[in-house]
Amino acid sequence: MFGMSGLVEVMVGAAAFFVVGAIWYGALFGKLWQKAAGLTDEEASSGNQGVIFGLCYLFELLIAAVLWHGIVRSGASDVAVMMMAVGFGACVMTPAIGIAYLFQRKPFTLFALDAAHFILGMAALGGTFVLLR
Repeated sequence: MFGMSGLVEVMVGAAAFFVVGAIWYGALFGKLWQKAAGLTDEEASSGNQGVIFGLCYLFELLIAAVLWHGIVRSGASDVAVMMMAVGFGACVMTPAIGIAYLFQRKPFTLFALDAAHFILGMAALGGTFVLLR
């Protein structure tokens, strides 16, 4: 799917996505997200944080690998890379969480926060791919 250089791009791109999430759900909107998700401080800090964050990064690696594969296979230009990345966040990931949240009766605020995170995270991922080409 990708050579050694592709592995670096995928790992760094996934890390960029992860950092966006850390800032988004931490300093920027942590308390608002927690309230919208209906989580107490105790619930938000419960669970094995290493497993939670480790699996999050692994999922972001998978997303990055799929995007990288599409970029390499298509020979996408830098503009097309960004269109693919942001387009996937806005037009695939956002509707997918929207569907799930409708049936789960989640509040719009939670949807808006999570959707914006996915779109910005995908922009960071695509931007990383462009910078590392």
